[in-house]
Amino acid sequence: MLETQVVVSPAPHIRDELSTEKAMKMVFIALMPTTLFSFWNFGFKALFLVLVSIATCVFTEYIIEIALKKPVTVKDGSAALTGLLLALTVSPGICPDLAKPSTWWMTMIIIVGGVVSIGLGKHIFGGLGHNPFNPALIGRAFLLASWPVPMTTWSWPKNALDWAGANMDAVAGATVLNLDKMGTLQGLQLKVPYLNLLWGNISGSLGETSALLLLVGGLYLIYKGVIDWRIPSAYFGTVIVLSFVFQKDPLFQLLAGGLFLGAFFMATDWVTSPVTKKGRIYFGIGCGILTMLIRVFGGYPEGVCYAILIMNAVTPLLDKLTLPIRFGEVKHHA
Repeated sequence: MLETQVVVSPAPHIRDELSTEKAMKMVFIALMPTTLFSFWNFGFKALFLVLVSIATCVFTEYIIEIALKKPVTVKDGSAALTGLLLALTVSPGICPDLAKPSTWWMTMIIIVGGVVSIGLGKHIFGGLGHNPFNPALIGRAFLLASWPVPMTTWSWPKNALDWAGANMDAVAGATVLNLDKMGTLQGLQLKVPYLNLLWGNISGSLGETSALLLLVGGLYLIYKGVIDWRIPSAYFGTVIVLSFVFQKDPLFQLLAGGLFLGAFFMATDWVTSPVTKKGRIYFGIGCGILTMLIRVFGGYPEGVCYAILIMNAVTPLLDKLTLPIRFGEVKHHA
């Protein structure tokens, strides 16, 4: 007698050829241009930082799954991608100078970040698919709170400081968002380095400097159907509108900081963003509002990380409020 196993599950039933492994691989491909550019921008220490971060995240996931006697899922690429994203969101200031043994302790910072990202950001909630917050951003937020000085120590690559001229010393060690927040750009009457921000010859986190390369990677993911265009579009649109409201330069607000990295590669995370189409639009709008509020009124010049994490917490509510009516269902009228 043949035994037939029947799987019963509620609608909707979604079938897609895009597996987790394929999606992670495509995101890796999309991030490769900006990752390679970070190596060129900040040198071998950036490569070292990325490798340590990825290795830490993969190893941490392996150890946790073995300890909990769960299936080992490191082959799906999600842990490695978390490690890459974490490395791209941190400052080159935590990169040790391998020629100076006295700085090797700084490697511990990114190792701790990787452990926190996988342990506290992912597996404490049950693993992939159960985490309410983006693991890489959890790790970054933890590192910023624990080691604020190295996490906000910035280096300007190669000839990026040429635009400052005689004011080079006054702007070194800060990002353009810092300079704008402190009024240094206006005080020194410096023109905003739009081309530097576009191409990436500017200070910032490892993977946030080149808006152009991030845009190319983001459009690639949208074209492949890995991410939905609604979240980044609503995010960018809200930032532009609020820039005019707060009398800020909208182009500067778009190009500076981690907006492109966050909008394309963090806010669009399948697990931590809304499922519904309307929910994704509201999610992007919320990210844009919070980002601008933090940038304009907060003490910290960048708001992308915290904006996305806050909206991650709102995701279940957005899904509930924007849930479409089931086919054939009649609304109840009190």
